[in-house]
Amino acid sequence: MKTDIIEINGINVAVIAADEIIISSVQDALDLMADCGYLGARHIILKKENIVPDFFNLKTGTAGEILQKFSNYDMELTIIGSFAGLPAGSLKDFIYESNKTGRVTFVSSLSDAKARIGKI
Repeated sequence: MKTDIIEINGINVAVIAADEIIISSVQDALDLMADCGYLGARHIILKKENIVPDFFNLKTGTAGEILQKFSNYDMELTIIGSFAGLPAGSLKDFIYESNKTGRVTFVSSLSDAKARIGKI
């Protein structure tokens, strides 16, 4: 795993690059937030593939538990991946609502992530 800290619109952002799953549990999310916070970041960007697939099955409760920690610790998260082809339902609605509030956003590219940070 590689972590780059960049500044976007006055916000220190941790951009995570990895080929493996980084967040598979609430504790993994807490560890990542602590590591990135220690480096001065208040926002984390990572790929969809770096999160356990159960996260995207809302019935498991994994997303709710993990995202509650991001809220509790005032850390923002952007997840990069392909979300356009999702069937109508709770996950699609969840992504739509999350993108409106800005604490957790789902985008298709790093450039989209950079364009949204600090503007919601």
